[in-house]
Amino acid sequence: MSSVTTDTSVLLVEDRDHVRVLTLNRPDKLNALNTELTGALDRALVAADREPGVRAVVLTGNGRGFCAGADLTEFDALTPANPDAVLDRAELTAAVLGRLQRIRKPVISAVRGAAVGGGAGLAIGADMAVAGTDLKLGYPELRHSIVPALVMTGLQRQLGRKLAFELISTGRLLDATEAAGHGLVNRVVAADEVLATAVGIAQRWAEVEPRALHAAKDLFYRVADLPHDAAMRAGQDVNALMRGFRR
Repeated sequence: MSSVTTDTSVLLVEDRDHVRVLTLNRPDKLNALNTELTGALDRALVAADREPGVRAVVLTGNGRGFCAGADLTEFDALTPANPDAVLDRAELTAAVLGRLQRIRKPVISAVRGAAVGGGAGLAIGADMAVAGTDLKLGYPELRHSIVPALVMTGLQRQLGRKLAFELISTGRLLDATEAAGHGLVNRVVAADEVLATAVGIAQRWAEVEPRALHAAKDLFYRVADLPHDAAMRAGQDVNALMRGFRR
């Protein structure tokens, strides 16, 4: 695949050979997730998964921050008086947060600056994460009288309960060193090296036999939620299947 860039205003899509880079593009709003951007991102992840030439995905944000979470300016319309709109938005947000792990292609987030609320959910929801030294990651929703409901599942599964509860109840932000220490990010680099580092990892993924990588990602998340014996049986099935993957 050649390098191709698509500008959909709120989301930039660029192909770097077999790596697709998705860039949240509302820098004046710290890439806050309004309905338009959330929907565009969900569709872009589905499209990347379906495109045979795409073997890995990088998710990043334009400007000085990764993502400031939900766009609170939309909340005035998302009230009990508009139950259908509330439900639709909740379903869309849940879909895009889960999509990162459900698609077959591996996803790495390239995160600099603020990654809060739903932005933190996107950052740590990817299969791997590279963070800049300027990272500020956390869940300040309760300060705005909002419950961090849709990001809570991912947070609980990646952190111990005590720290997870501290973050959602106090809104304390983690810096890059602490995030790495708790296993929320894989690499910490200078802010101006974040994207290049993430793309480099994605390019190494792209060199792997795609069927083998897809099977490995699928099995990785399946066994996480299975009892030991069932997980081992699933591993045995993939072990037999992978014999046909070798080039």
